[in-house]
Amino acid sequence: MEGLIPLVNRLQDAFAALGQNCLLDLPQIAVVGGQSAGKSSVLENCVSRDFLPRGSGIVTRRPLVLQLITAKTEYAEFLHCKGRKFTDFDEVRQEIEVETDRITGMNKGISSIPINLRIYSPHVLSLTLIDLPGITKVPVGDQPPDIEQQIRDMIMQFISRENCLILAVTPANTDLANSDALKLAKEVDPQGLRTIGVITKLDLMDEGTDAREILENKLLPLRRGYIGVVNRSQKDIDGKKDIKAALLAERKFFLSHPAYRHMADRMGTPYLQKVLNQQLTNHIRDTLPAFRSKLQGQLLSIEHEVEVYKNFRPEDPTRKTKALLQMVQQFSVDFEKRIEGSGDQVDTLELSGGAKINRIFHERFPFELVKMEFNEKELRREISYAIKNIHGIRQVLPTGLFTPDMAFEAIVKKQIVKLKGPCLKSVDLVMQELINTVKKCTKKLATYPRLCEETERIVAGYIREREEKTKDQVLLLIDIQVSYINTNHEDFIGFANAQQRSSQVNKSAVGNQVIRKGWLTINNIGIMKGGSKEYWFVLTAESLSWYKDDEEKEKKYMLPLDNLKVRDIEKSFMSSKHIFALFNTEQRNVYKDYRFLELACDSQEEVDSWKASLLRAGVYPDKSSTENDENGQADNFSMDPQLERQVETIRNLVDSYMSIINKCIRDLIPKTIMHLMINNVKEFINAELLAHLYSSEDQNTLMEESAEQAQRRDETLRMYQALKEALAIIGDISTSTVSTPAPPPVDDSWLQQARRSPPPSPSTQRRPTLNNPPTRPLSGRGPAPAIPSPGPQSGAPPVPFRPGPLPPFPSGGEGLGGPPQVPSRPTRAPPSVPR
Repeated sequence: MEGLIPLVNRLQDAFAALGQNCLLDLPQIAVVGGQSAGKSSVLENCVSRDFLPRGSGIVTRRPLVLQLITAKTEYAEFLHCKGRKFTDFDEVRQEIEVETDRITGMNKGISSIPINLRIYSPHVLSLTLIDLPGITKVPVGDQPPDIEQQIRDMIMQFISRENCLILAVTPANTDLANSDALKLAKEVDPQGLRTIGVITKLDLMDEGTDAREILENKLLPLRRGYIGVVNRSQKDIDGKKDIKAALLAERKFFLSHPAYRHMADRMGTPYLQKVLNQQLTNHIRDTLPAFRSKLQGQLLSIEHEVEVYKNFRPEDPTRKTKALLQMVQQFSVDFEKRIEGSGDQVDTLELSGGAKINRIFHERFPFELVKMEFNEKELRREISYAIKNIHGIRQVLPTGLFTPDMAFEAIVKKQIVKLKGPCLKSVDLVMQELINTVKKCTKKLATYPRLCEETERIVAGYIREREEKTKDQVLLLIDIQVSYINTNHEDFIGFANAQQRSSQVNKSAVGNQVIRKGWLTINNIGIMKGGSKEYWFVLTAESLSWYKDDEEKEKKYMLPLDNLKVRDIEKSFMSSKHIFALFNTEQRNVYKDYRFLELACDSQEEVDSWKASLLRAGVYPDKSSTENDENGQADNFSMDPQLERQVETIRNLVDSYMSIINKCIRDLIPKTIMHLMINNVKEFINAELLAHLYSSEDQNTLMEESAEQAQRRDETLRMYQALKEALAIIGDISTSTVSTPAPPPVDDSWLQQARRSPPPSPSTQRRPTLNNPPTRPLSGRGPAPAIPSPGPQSGAPPVPFRPGPLPPFPSGGEGLGGPPQVPSRPTRAPPSVPR
């Protein structure tokens, strides 16, 4: 088990170079305490060397990962200075200061990037400690105002991990209840399973006071107990007092102090080292299986990404050619999948690609056609003007003798020309969606910024080129329809028959099938019940119904679609909804007492989609307005019944012929766009894109990686190797040693019972301690050893029973020295309070 702490050291080294320490929950000990609590002195005493920076204010401004390793020679190594051995510890201090300033600057700022220091020495036990910045309250110098919160966040970043033991350092000359270190430890470790208390500056307490109750774990009990240490004073440090002499003075202090002599074998820096070594070893052993599982999970999570990088060889001359071919091929496949709607390129967040183009073809385009087609009053007025203008001054024959075919052709041609707008708009919408699809597909080329930029430029340029040709073809189709009015068409049968047949065909083909379902907000009813309310709407070919929810169990109302039309309503200033309304052309109420049924959607695109669905059900948009009515009354200069009959006849003929044209245009325009734009773009990407890329840029320029991608690849590969190395390191250690459970909770019930008894006098209270000196004499055998045996020896008087917690560390198990394990319950009853 002696190899467990070096194991964690190797793991820390494996990950520190990646800057991944904060992402891994390595078993370690974090040293926490306020400024000037004595943390640095404790660490220096453990090493028996002066090597940490000292001064006023915040001195430790970056976490220091201190790895102590038992060795025959004494030297230090920094992870950022590989291969350099420091034998002069003054140089170690200077290097810590320089490395700290390199990251944090000279303005007393802090950083969570750790400094890794490894010290080999015959005077240390194998141990890994993390020295954290001292807790401060008031910013000094150029420190930011929130320096206290920054330090607190950094400390919490380390001690909140379950695998981190907390060494809470508190000076004895302050109130323990105000200890910042214990307060932070309590937040992340309320059960006290991971906290070890260290009490410093015992020699600086006021005369007549001591920390006996604290060290006996009676005042604020911790499961792992408290250990007292005596550090060098500032005068000793300034006077270059040797640390070995300071350790002897510390030993003498505990053996000679009347309040601490009975526990001297469990106090001091050497004992602290031994306890931390055993505690950390046991802790590593207990947490190693879970840590191994976590490493394996991380390895699996990045394995797929590593597969892409494994065969990456920057020096391979064929790599760029191969990568270029693969990228272009992948782009072609992705583009086709997004257009065809198959494979892994299906967007689950919004309508895009082929689905959006299909919606343009079958919803948006027909809706735009109908919007301009059904303008009844304007059409009749145009027919009336056309009839009169064709006659000119020739008013010899009565106007009712024949229907002027020239007026019919003039009106039809004008109506056909109007179709250019919706057709060209459809081409624009498809072109924009194709460019958006290209941009989404080039995201996978972000590894090579220049290749991504050139691919997008070339394909987008080709799409715009095809757009111009498609528009020319669309205009040609419209001009072809204008050039010859085919009145012999089989469907050109007059207005009455055409409308009758159209109605019968629509009803028989559509039936009462469901056209659309979805949520809509009814905006103008239920105001007394709290304003607008959302319902689930179902649109069929004959009715519009709404339900309480999408389960369609509770129907609220069913509205027939006969004589209904759609009207736009301007969005109010305070409303975020887009509104449209349904109304009856015969001036009847649509719903109960309401003339309009106002429906609201979250976006204009959704409104247009609902309008297109209503259009399929035969509910057309309303183009008439008050202005048209007024203009119609003013311009209707003739009420001649013969003229009215001619207007009605031509209007029926125009309607019949335009239905033929619309049917033809609705069929041809999507086919034209599909052939000249979409299919051509797919063929271009498959066959010609690669050649255009080669001709546009040098291959080496095209395939230059982005700095971010190169860094990510390197980090991922190093992380992968580090994880594999870590798992191999852990695999070398056998963890079959019997584990020792954590210390049980502190039982202070006996203490409460004793407090209810009469308090003993000071003289009688001290008699047991003075009558029972430590198991080894204070003098007569030379200087006391650094770590005496804690157990009673044969021939020595028994140590009086001290009620309280268990020893602050469990047994080390196999291969560990240290005091024998004390049973969880005392074998003797607590002594009665002396009288």
